[in-house]
Amino acid sequence: MVLPSTDSLAVAPPLQPDAVDQVALATLYGEPLFQLPQDLYIPPDALEVFLEAFQGPLDLLLYLIRKQNFNIFEIPLAEVTTQYLQYVEQIRSHNLELAAEYLLMAAMLIEIKSRLLLPVHRADDGHEPEDPRAELVRRLLEYERIKLGAVKLDQLPLLGRDFWRPQVRADFSHEPRYETVSPDDLAQAWRDLLARAKLHQHHTITREHLSVREYMGVVLRRLQGHRYLGFEQLFDVMRGPQVLVVTFIATLELAREGLIELTQAEAFAPIYVRSAQRSAN
Repeated sequence: MVLPSTDSLAVAPPLQPDAVDQVALATLYGEPLFQLPQDLYIPPDALEVFLEAFQGPLDLLLYLIRKQNFNIFEIPLAEVTTQYLQYVEQIRSHNLELAAEYLLMAAMLIEIKSRLLLPVHRADDGHEPEDPRAELVRRLLEYERIKLGAVKLDQLPLLGRDFWRPQVRADFSHEPRYETVSPDDLAQAWRDLLARAKLHQHHTITREHLSVREYMGVVLRRLQGHRYLGFEQLFDVMRGPQVLVVTFIATLELAREGLIELTQAEAFAPIYVRSAQRSAN
């Protein structure tokens, strides 16, 4: 029996990463990342650090004056110009187009400083010449007023930012609709009228000439001043069946000629009569 050598029985050490003592830069899919990939692309502006942001040359110049509590009517141009050029030099390395507008203001500051260094000559009329800084001070004060006004306007409640306009929708298209009066409904209403008329029968015999046209006018007069009138209210049950018949025929004739309308809220509901001219208005 041949025993294996002790070298062959040695346990293989576990696999370890090459950089054991290093700190992982990141974790990618659960695995530590000790080195950045060679093909990793970082845009030039990704790590750019922005300093104070200004709206323009006047904004920067006003910031330098107010920050150091300078008198705006006695601007120390040498010190302010030096600080101004330092800021312009910073933005020139990042955005040359943006620096062009600031360079124009820097040239104006240098010009004003040069004019202050020159001897002052009186005008022909004896008046002293205007301070070279006067125009710059006027522009700064005007810009400051506009800037403060913009801040106050921005503090006002703004629609869509601080509050919303209430919106209420009202649907006026749903007008009340009435069911069409069927002949059966008219027949039932007529039977009810006859039943009520029989309760008031009397034995007085009179001869009366009844005109349908006359009772058409009677029905129209009864509808005057009323928006709706019940179907039963058109009939005088005390006058007897003859008057009821003539009034009923007059009502049908008015409905046929379109002078009145018969309406009903729903099936088996009371019938109402209204004037066609009043409904048209």
